[in-house]
Amino acid sequence: MSESIVIMGVAGCGKSSCGSALAAATGLLLMEGDDFHSAANRQKMSSGTPLTDADRDGWLASLADELRRHTHGLVLTCSALKRSYRDRLRQACPALRFVFLDISPEQARTRVLARAAEHFFSTTLVDSQFATLESPVGEPGVLRVDATATPEQLCQQIVAWLAADKTTPAPQKVSA
Repeated sequence: MSESIVIMGVAGCGKSSCGSALAAATGLLLMEGDDFHSAANRQKMSSGTPLTDADRDGWLASLADELRRHTHGLVLTCSALKRSYRDRLRQACPALRFVFLDISPEQARTRVLARAAEHFFSTTLVDSQFATLESPVGEPGVLRVDATATPEQLCQQIVAWLAADKTTPAPQKVSA
């Protein structure tokens, strides 16, 4: 497999778990988007301050650079909450796929609270993540999955989707 896939969604949806399972199943490199946040961004999030588009600019630039560098494909975990963020990543990697881990606010809060001791993300930011989220459903190259499924179940769904997409012929250009 030589394509790049972004595992996306709000905090607590399971991006890291799903991304790890998918990377193991496909042999692709796993890249954690959180590792590319600046110290200032991490501090803001741990103190409960939501990031702005300006805060995310350098982070998205770094992720786009990584997508361009890894031409053999990778699995990237990244919230990609807004269409403009996803489009910026698509510019770096035109065949980029997104897997949207859809979860309810209550389930996300529960998960973020459960990992609070080992993760910098403040539980108070879950609501701001949902307020920022622009659903990718209906965009090209996006698979929506239920984030409450196990990482193994999610991985099976994603691998099947990727395989099925390879067997679908590309649309033919029609000349006038």
